[in-house]
Amino acid sequence: MGSIIGILLAAGASRRFGADKLTHSLPNGDLMAVRACSNLLAGTDSVLAVVRPGDERLAALLQDEGAEVRVCADAEQGMGASLAFGVRTRSEAAGWLIALADMPWIAPTTIIKVANALRMGATIAAPRWQGRRGHPVGFAHVLGLELAALSGNEGAKALIQAHLRHLHLIDCDDPGVLRDIDRPEDLNPLNKI
Repeated sequence: MGSIIGILLAAGASRRFGADKLTHSLPNGDLMAVRACSNLLAGTDSVLAVVRPGDERLAALLQDEGAEVRVCADAEQGMGASLAFGVRTRSEAAGWLIALADMPWIAPTTIIKVANALRMGATIAAPRWQGRRGHPVGFAHVLGLELAALSGNEGAKALIQAHLRHLHLIDCDDPGVLRDIDRPEDLNPLNKI
Protein backbone atom coordinates (compact mmCIF):
# COMPACT_ATOMS: atom_id res chain seq x y z
CA MET A 1 0.00 0.00 0.00
CA GLY A 2 1.16 3.54 -0.70
CA SER A 3 1.89 6.26 1.79
CA ILE A 4 -0.54 8.01 4.10
CA ILE A 5 0.35 11.69 3.82
CA GLY A 6 -0.50 14.23 6.46
CA ILE A 7 -1.60 17.55 4.99
CA LEU A 8 -1.18 20.32 7.54
CA LEU A 9 -3.33 23.29 6.61
CA ALA A 10 -1.31 26.29 7.80
CA ALA A 11 -2.37 28.99 5.34
CA GLY A 12 -4.99 30.85 7.36
CA ALA A 13 -4.81 34.57 8.13
CA SER A 14 -5.47 34.36 11.93
CA ARG A 15 -8.01 37.20 11.73
CA ARG A 16 -9.96 36.22 14.88
CA PHE A 17 -6.77 35.69 16.89
CA GLY A 18 -5.53 39.21 16.16
CA ALA A 19 -1.93 38.16 15.52
CA ASP A 20 0.01 35.39 13.80
CA LYS A 21 -1.37 32.57 15.89
CA LEU A 22 0.42 29.70 14.19
CA THR A 23 3.79 30.88 15.52
CA HIS A 24 2.31 31.78 18.90
CA SER A 25 3.62 29.91 21.93
CA LEU A 26 1.41 27.40 23.71
CA PRO A 27 1.40 27.36 27.53
CA ASN A 28 4.20 24.73 27.45
CA GLY A 29 6.39 26.90 25.19
CA ASP A 30 5.87 24.94 21.96
CA LEU A 31 4.84 26.94 18.91
CA MET A 32 1.28 26.14 17.87
CA ALA A 33 1.84 25.00 14.26
CA VAL A 34 5.11 23.26 15.09
CA ARG A 35 3.36 21.15 17.76
CA ALA A 36 0.53 20.30 15.32
CA CYS A 37 3.12 19.33 12.69
CA SER A 38 5.10 17.18 15.13
CA ASN A 39 1.96 15.32 16.17
CA LEU A 40 0.97 14.73 12.55
CA LEU A 41 4.45 13.48 11.66
CA ALA A 42 4.21 10.93 14.47
CA GLY A 43 1.22 9.24 12.84
CA THR A 44 1.74 9.53 9.08
CA ASP A 45 4.40 8.55 6.56
CA SER A 46 5.22 12.20 5.81
CA VAL A 47 3.69 15.66 6.13
CA LEU A 48 3.03 18.33 3.53
CA ALA A 49 2.46 21.72 5.17
CA VAL A 50 0.50 24.23 3.09
CA VAL A 51 1.31 27.85 3.90
CA ARG A 52 0.22 31.20 2.48
CA PRO A 53 2.47 33.44 0.37
CA GLY A 54 4.85 35.58 2.38
CA ASP A 55 4.91 33.37 5.48
CA GLU A 56 8.61 32.49 5.29
CA ARG A 57 9.08 32.20 9.07
CA LEU A 58 6.33 29.62 9.45
CA ALA A 59 7.54 27.76 6.36
CA ALA A 60 11.06 27.56 7.80
CA LEU A 61 9.81 26.37 11.20
CA LEU A 62 7.69 23.61 9.66
CA GLN A 63 10.47 22.55 7.32
CA ASP A 64 12.87 22.37 10.29
CA GLU A 65 10.31 20.12 12.02
CA GLY A 66 10.48 17.70 9.08
CA ALA A 67 7.56 18.70 6.86
CA GLU A 68 7.66 19.32 3.14
CA VAL A 69 6.40 22.89 2.79
CA ARG A 70 4.57 24.34 -0.20
CA VAL A 71 3.12 27.80 -0.72
CA CYS A 72 -0.49 27.91 -1.92
CA ALA A 73 -0.87 30.98 -4.11
CA ASP A 74 -4.68 30.78 -3.74
CA ALA A 75 -4.69 30.50 0.07
CA GLU A 76 -6.80 33.65 0.46
CA GLN A 77 -9.68 31.78 -1.22
CA GLY A 78 -10.03 29.64 1.90
CA MET A 79 -9.41 26.26 3.44
CA GLY A 80 -10.92 24.32 0.53
CA ALA A 81 -8.42 25.85 -1.88
CA SER A 82 -5.47 25.01 0.42
CA LEU A 83 -6.71 21.46 0.95
CA ALA A 84 -7.17 20.89 -2.78
CA PHE A 85 -3.69 22.29 -3.44
CA GLY A 86 -2.20 19.90 -0.90
CA VAL A 87 -3.94 16.86 -2.35
CA ARG A 88 -2.93 17.81 -5.90
CA THR A 89 0.67 18.26 -4.73
CA ARG A 90 0.79 14.77 -3.19
CA SER A 91 -1.69 13.04 -5.54
CA GLU A 92 0.29 9.77 -5.46
CA ALA A 93 -0.68 9.09 -1.83
CA ALA A 94 -2.80 6.11 -0.84
CA GLY A 95 -4.62 8.48 1.48
CA TRP A 96 -4.41 11.85 3.20
CA LEU A 97 -4.92 12.93 6.80
CA ILE A 98 -6.13 16.51 6.77
CA ALA A 99 -5.06 18.37 9.90
CA LEU A 100 -5.33 21.97 10.99
CA ALA A 101 -2.27 23.85 12.24
CA ASP A 102 -4.38 25.54 14.94
CA MET A 103 -5.20 22.17 16.57
CA PRO A 104 -1.97 21.37 18.45
CA TRP A 105 -3.46 19.16 21.14
CA ILE A 106 -4.46 16.10 19.09
CA ALA A 107 -2.63 13.12 20.55
CA PRO A 108 -0.24 11.32 18.18
CA THR A 109 -1.95 8.03 19.16
CA THR A 110 -5.23 9.38 17.78
CA ILE A 111 -3.53 10.37 14.52
CA ILE A 112 -2.05 6.87 14.26
CA LYS A 113 -5.51 5.32 14.72
CA VAL A 114 -7.00 7.44 11.93
CA ALA A 115 -4.09 6.64 9.58
CA ASN A 116 -4.39 2.94 10.39
CA ALA A 117 -8.12 3.02 9.58
CA LEU A 118 -7.20 4.21 6.08
CA ARG A 119 -4.54 1.51 5.81
CA MET A 120 -7.20 -1.06 6.74
CA GLY A 121 -9.51 0.09 3.94
CA ALA A 122 -11.64 2.94 5.32
CA THR A 123 -12.74 5.48 2.72
CA ILE A 124 -13.10 8.30 5.26
CA ALA A 125 -11.95 8.07 8.88
CA ALA A 126 -12.19 10.50 11.77
CA PRO A 127 -11.86 10.45 15.55
CA ARG A 128 -14.87 10.92 17.81
CA TRP A 129 -14.73 12.20 21.37
CA GLN A 130 -17.85 12.13 23.55
CA GLY A 131 -20.05 11.64 20.49
CA ARG A 132 -18.59 14.53 18.48
CA ARG A 133 -16.56 14.05 15.29
CA GLY A 134 -13.19 15.73 15.37
CA HIS A 135 -9.91 16.08 13.50
CA PRO A 136 -7.85 14.99 11.68
CA VAL A 137 -10.02 13.50 8.96
CA GLY A 138 -8.53 10.84 6.72
CA PHE A 139 -9.50 10.27 3.10
CA ALA A 140 -8.60 7.32 0.88
CA HIS A 141 -7.11 7.80 -2.59
CA VAL A 142 -10.48 6.99 -4.21
CA LEU A 143 -11.67 10.47 -3.11
CA GLY A 144 -8.61 12.26 -4.49
CA LEU A 145 -10.28 13.84 -7.49
CA GLU A 146 -13.12 15.19 -5.36
CA LEU A 147 -10.68 16.57 -2.78
CA ALA A 148 -8.54 18.14 -5.51
CA ALA A 149 -11.61 19.97 -6.83
CA LEU A 150 -12.49 21.69 -3.54
CA SER A 151 -12.51 25.47 -3.30
CA GLY A 152 -13.69 28.20 -0.98
CA ASN A 153 -13.60 28.10 2.81
CA GLU A 154 -15.69 25.04 3.62
CA GLY A 155 -12.92 22.47 3.48
CA ALA A 156 -14.21 18.95 3.04
CA LYS A 157 -17.49 19.20 5.00
CA ALA A 158 -19.69 18.77 1.93
CA LEU A 159 -17.56 15.86 0.72
CA ILE A 160 -17.92 14.09 4.06
CA GLN A 161 -21.70 14.64 3.93
CA ALA A 162 -21.85 13.27 0.39
CA HIS A 163 -20.04 10.09 1.50
CA LEU A 164 -21.41 9.83 5.03
CA ARG A 165 -22.14 6.12 4.66
CA HIS A 166 -18.39 5.56 4.18
CA LEU A 167 -17.36 7.51 7.29
CA HIS A 168 -15.55 5.31 9.82
CA LEU A 169 -15.62 6.96 13.27
CA ILE A 170 -12.99 6.00 15.82
CA ASP A 171 -13.95 6.56 19.44
CA CYS A 172 -11.06 8.03 21.39
CA ASP A 173 -10.29 9.54 24.76
CA ASP A 174 -8.76 12.66 23.24
CA PRO A 175 -10.48 16.04 23.71
CA GLY A 176 -7.74 17.54 21.51
CA VAL A 177 -9.66 16.34 18.43
CA LEU A 178 -12.13 19.19 19.08
CA ARG A 179 -9.81 21.90 20.41
CA ASP A 180 -8.92 24.47 17.81
CA ILE A 181 -7.49 27.86 18.68
CA ASP A 182 -9.36 30.79 17.20
CA ARG A 183 -8.80 33.47 19.88
CA PRO A 184 -6.11 34.03 22.55
CA GLU A 185 -8.45 32.80 25.30
CA ASP A 186 -8.59 29.40 23.54
CA LEU A 187 -5.01 28.83 24.69
CA ASN A 188 -6.36 28.17 28.18
CA PRO A 189 -6.75 24.38 28.50
CA LEU A 190 -10.01 24.86 30.46
CA ASN A 191 -11.72 26.68 27.59
CA LYS A 192 -13.14 25.59 24.24
CA ILE A 193 -14.66 22.16 24.70
